[in-house]
Formats: sequence, structure tokens, C-alpha cells
Amino acid sequence: MDHSSECIFTIDSKPVTGVTGQSVLEAALSAGIYIPHLCYHPALRAQGGCKLCTVEVTSPGGAELVSACMTEVREGMAVRTTTENAVHLRQVALELLLACHPADCTSCAVYLNCELQALLQYLGVAHSRLRRVEKQNRRLATGAANPLIKREMERCVQCGRCVRACEELRGVGALAYLKRNGESYVGVKDDRRLDESDCRFCGACVEVCPTGAIQDMPGIFPVGVPREQALVPCRNSCPAGVDIPVYIRLAEQGRYTDAAAVLHEKLTFPHVLGYVCARKCEASCKRGHLQEALSIREIKRVVTEMDAEKLWLEKALRLPSTGKKAVVVGAGPTGLTAAWHLARKGHSVTVLEKQSLPGGMMQYGIPLYRLPRQVVEEEIAVIAGLGVKILTNAAVSSAAELKTEYDAVLIAVGTELGAPPPLKELAGRENVWAAVDFCRMASSGRLPDMNGAVITVLGGGNVAFDCARTAKKAGAKEVSILCLEERKSMLADKEEIDAALLEGIRIINSAASRRVLLEGGSVCGVEYERVKHFQFGPNGLELETEPNSATPVPSGMVIYATGQQVGLTADFGLALGRGGRVVVDETFQSSVPGVFAAGDAVTGTKTIVEAITSGRTVSAMIDRYLGSDGLIEESYWQREDIPSNIGKVECFSTLPRSECLKNGESARTEALRCLRCDLRLQIPSVRFWGDAAYRKSRKGEA
Repeated sequence: MDHSSECIFTIDSKPVTGVTGQSVLEAALSAGIYIPHLCYHPALRAQGGCKLCTVEVTSPGGAELVSACMTEVREGMAVRTTTENAVHLRQVALELLLACHPADCTSCAVYLNCELQALLQYLGVAHSRLRRVEKQNRRLATGAANPLIKREMERCVQCGRCVRACEELRGVGALAYLKRNGESYVGVKDDRRLDESDCRFCGACVEVCPTGAIQDMPGIFPVGVPREQALVPCRNSCPAGVDIPVYIRLAEQGRYTDAAAVLHEKLTFPHVLGYVCARKCEASCKRGHLQEALSIREIKRVVTEMDAEKLWLEKALRLPSTGKKAVVVGAGPTGLTAAWHLARKGHSVTVLEKQSLPGGMMQYGIPLYRLPRQVVEEEIAVIAGLGVKILTNAAVSSAAELKTEYDAVLIAVGTELGAPPPLKELAGRENVWAAVDFCRMASSGRLPDMNGAVITVLGGGNVAFDCARTAKKAGAKEVSILCLEERKSMLADKEEIDAALLEGIRIINSAASRRVLLEGGSVCGVEYERVKHFQFGPNGLELETEPNSATPVPSGMVIYATGQQVGLTADFGLALGRGGRVVVDETFQSSVPGVFAAGDAVTGTKTIVEAITSGRTVSAMIDRYLGSDGLIEESYWQREDIPSNIGKVECFSTLPRSECLKNGESARTEALRCLRCDLRLQIPSVRFWGDAAYRKSRKGEA
């Protein structure tokens, strides 16, 4: 507060300090003195329309009734809030508002969280004043053209907040006061549909609406999480908690170096994820309910590729040596992420990898056509550049033995063994491969001859499609995928399914492989039955198939992508659970003190971004175990105020999604499609009269 502009005045004989230019209402609320109001909102310019903030101001010329939101404070003024005339005018104003407001409060979605309802209680106006009315205007009603915002305009009190928010906060101006057939109402300019207007679906109108007239459509935001998280669904659903709205905004501004810095705060392999992220953020993107989700993964890829300066690396400093030594078994995304953070904290870190190259499934599990290996190698080089020692061809047979040499041990091996389906005849056949082995051979350039081969892949996830498409690209004549799920329920990404179909791969849905066909000791086909229903119960897969639906699929090679397992055994010296997974406590510590485990070794097969998150989490636990503070959070880019004015964008609601971004300009165009959900967090909430901030001003309290 600028003390040179302060002025002292009184409200109900209590001295209050205000600032020149401040309204009486603002000064009162700041001082913890409640004055009723409805059209006023702390984020918007006052308009004084509702008259509910009427107070009496005494001056040498006498007493005058004024709107507190429109009256500036001045030195020595005396304000009275509860005079008979002021209270009467407020009650009359409120009753006029209620004259056309429906009486069904209990059926409203904002019941018990409605400012109008709270004012009824504060001013002592009976609910009987409410009327059972139906307004004729429903031009903002819900429908296919408006799937994000629920409008119940019969509840509108024409406070104008939504109109002002759209214009003042966002610079869009899609809403306006309109008149039709003698009825005044709030609607879209020119009575257009929202999707045909300048609306950017930012939700500011919903945020400032004091009643249930404008609401978020049910199902748009996740439930069971804090409101601050729910309002930004992409960030909420990201396993790593990446500040997605910030880097999207920076990408739109062409600030790729800054955007990349934001990515690196949470991710050790952002460029890899730009190619193969599971895109949970896109699945929850609010724009997906309007049209198509934002191409968040593609923007991430372009941002990292456009980051020529890599200024974030200058802030990724290594702390002084602690003298502690840690070893990581497994150079996949979990292990390398943990190694990065432990090295930053000053610990000496060695990574042991039994394969000839580090990277885990990034190196050996993902086809080359999906993830260029140069991308993996470049990001691993950054980790090694921090001082992490990575030793390959270094198999480990006992975790306990490592503990004698190192202060802490992390087991971060992957799920390197295939989990076969319940078909005993597959075991030991030379023309049968587990998907994980097939992918490893493909990545190492050791695939058997595929030319002219007829191949069947069992499974319907991304790994199954990786194998099928790899085989097809390697020269296979026919490739079939047998999948339990029906087409609309398949686990694989839609883009993988579409690409496979374009490449001539046959997908047989609702099919359960029941029998292996043999010829001369080799598999020559698989017989399947049509699935009517299936579920996974306590005893595993439970199937109901169609009678007499057995159908053979000739095959010269079978690849099963029906799950993966950790390759550890009891000889490793740790307590193991189902599927060979390491049993850990809440600190990720195993049955051997000082030996930790994380990633797929604990959870089974997860996505790369989940593996990175697990590596971050366990590194904090190990850092604390080694005597440090366990704080691994990084800040590579100084946050700045976010402009709330987003302006108009022509044809915003129909801007097409770009699936493959080729350069910075295309990334900027795609980023422009963002609805800016996080801007709602800037809008302060209105405090009801019962809020603790106004305790002293409530009746009967000192």
C-alpha cells in the first residue's frame, strides 16, 4: 500500500484505512467489514447495477444513499451500512431480482454455494419471494454446439459479471446484453451459437457467475482432486506434474528455450517423450470435449528440437560432493532419472546396465520408426555429462553384494521377460517369440528373415502393434493381430491402429486364442474363438465365447504381446512379490536396508513418463537416506505474470488439430488452440458473508 495516498474514514463508527481511488466496498472488504454485493467482483470494474451494496454516507450536506462499489473513499467520510433506508433499499433491490428467479434452488447444481442464496440469508428476504417462472430466452442452452458450458439462463440475474469478464479479463467480448421480444437477457453477441462466436471457452464467465446460470458441463473436470488441480485437467493428469499450460503458452510465443526449460524441470527425457509419451494429458484435455484435444506431445517434441541454446543446463548445477556413493541397477528411464537427481545432490552415482547400450525400453523396446535412437542417446549424454558413470554389459546377480560397496542401491530393472498366454504348446517353439524379445532383436538389427512371412500377433496393446508394424516393415507378407477387445475398446493408441490398417495389417477383434496348431514340431497357426464377454477376475481371465466359432489363422511365426514380467528371482536376495516384482515399503526400500527399488521392478510395466516420475520419487527417498534433505525440485525458468487478456481468434472453436508438427511455426499455430484453462486460477473467489474474514463484522460479534 502506498501510505502517501492513505485516507482515514469510518464505517459504522469503526476507523478504516483506505487508499485514494479505492471504493468504499473494496476498502470495507479489505478491512474485514462485510457489505452485501452481487454485481461487484474483485477482478472486474464496478458498475453499481444491483444496488445491494447501498450504504449511507454522511457529509456536511447531509446523509446520502450511495452504491459502495461506485463511491471512492475520502478522508473523514462517515459510512453507515445498517441504516433503515439503506437496508430497505437493499431488500427492495433483492426482491426485484427475485421476482423472475425460479424457486427450485435445491435442484440447482450450485445449491449451498450460490451468492444469491447467501444474500437471501444475510438480508433476511424470504425464499417465498422466488417465483416459479420459465424465461423464454434459452439461446445459450446446452447442445452439441456448446458441450463445455452448461447454461440455465432462467437463473440469470443480469449482474453482468460474465459480460464484463469476457471483455475486461479476456479481451474477447463474445457476450453482451441483448433484447428480444421485449425481454432483456445476457447472451452471445448477435444471438449466435457459442461455437460460431468469438468465444474461447476459457471459463471466465463460469468462474464469475454468482448463481447457477452459467456452469461447467458435468464430466469436464476430474472429481476427487483439489479444485486448483481439477481446473487444469492436462496438468492434473500428467504423471510427472509438468506445467503444461506454461510451456504451451511459451511455445505459442515462440519462446522455445524457455518452454524447454519448463519441461526439464520435471522430465529427464522430454525429447523422447515428444515422440512416444502416452499422452494422458491429451486424453483429459478440455478441448477434446469441444472438438479435438491439443497435440501436446507434438508441441513438446518441437519445443525440445527448437531449443538450440539449452540455457536450462546452466542452472542444472551439481552440489558439492557428499562423499556418499550410490549404485543404480538398470539404465532405463527410472534408473537414469534417479541417477541424474542423486548426482545433482552431490552423490557419486554409478549405473550398471547388463545390455550393451543404456536406455532400457527406450533403446530396445520401442521400434526405430517411432523413436530415433539419436534422441535417446543425446538425452542420456546429458545425464552422463553431470558426472554419472554408466557401465554397460554389467549384469548384477545379487543386490545384497552391492550394498557392501555402496552406501545406497537402487534396483531399477525393467520387465524384460514376456508373459505368455495360457497356451502350453507355444513354449520352446523356435518360431514363437515374446514381444519384448522380438522388439529387442529388431532394435539390435538381429531380426530373423521376415520376407514373405505370415505372422500372427497375440495382444491388442501398443506393444502388439509395435511388433506387427515392425514385422510388416521388415517384409512380412501377412500380419494378423488377435485381440480380446472389440475395436472401440482396444488398448492401443488410435494412431497406431489407423497406421496398422493403412499398412495392410489385419486386426481380428473379440478373438481369444484357444489352441496352437502344430506341424512337424513348429507352430503353423493359431485357432481362436469369438468372444462374447470377458473380464479379469480373482483367478485371472474369465471368458465367454460363442459356440462353434473356432477359426484357424495360418501362421509361420507367432509373437505374443500378452504382458511382461520382471526377470528377478529369489537368488537376487530380495523379497519378491507377484510376477517377480520387488516388495518395497512406503520409502521404496526393499527387504534389505539401503536397497531401494522403483519403476517397473516394483509396479510392472508402465509408461516412460511414469517411469521418470518413479525415478524422481525414489531419488528423493535415497537422498534423504544418505543424509541429505530429499529436496529434488528444480526451477529452470523464472515464472512471470500471465497476461489474462487472450483476445479474439478467428474461427477459434473450429481450428483443426495438427497431428504432425514440422517446425516452430506449426507448433505456435497448434498451441493457439489451447483453452487457457489455468487462467481461471487467477480469478479470485468471492467471499460469502459467513467467511471467517468477516467474523468481526457479523451481527453479535465484536
